[in-house]
Amino acid sequence: MLLLVRHGEATANVHGVLLGRTDVPLTQLGQRQAEALRPLVPEGSAVVSSPLQRARATAEALALRRQVEIDRRWIELDYGEHEGAAPGDLPDELWRRWRADPGFRPAGGESLADVGARVREACEELFAPGGRARREDVVVVSHVSPIKAAVAWALGIPDEAAWRMHLSTGSLTRVDWGTGAPLLRAYNVVP
Repeated sequence: MLLLVRHGEATANVHGVLLGRTDVPLTQLGQRQAEALRPLVPEGSAVVSSPLQRARATAEALALRRQVEIDRRWIELDYGEHEGAAPGDLPDELWRRWRADPGFRPAGGESLADVGARVREACEELFAPGGRARREDVVVVSHVSPIKAAVAWALGIPDEAAWRMHLSTGSLTRVDWGTGAPLLRAYNVVP
């Protein structure tokens, strides 16, 4: 089983800005959110994390005596020149273009299609015949965009479906392997 955890609240989440690759810590609430997820994680699970500190700190709270592995494929979308901007400060035309075209790449950033490609690769590796997620519970601590991309992969829907999903900080999503295909068992579970 694959358990996807969105990191706890980070300092930039409090301000409601686009938070991609900026490496900020968890807030006190974010640390409590991470600790609240611990009972939902099966003991002995492998724990994989994005390299960003907000994800690593959440992963450490869940690791329960296991080493946290870092996998860069689970890092957040790169917002490029829009990093740190409030969504309401961006022009409506930019949002329309971004939502209509999964290949749209902001200057200096990456597209939803880019995130989808790297996350699909990671998911397919985990669920390949004999893959880790078929043999053991694997917790991946990541960010909103990669988790939505993993859900899109599991459901077999396009990357732009991410715009129609809400994912809370400190939440858990479960993906299992069904009869020949991924199976979404739970989405956006908040303790």
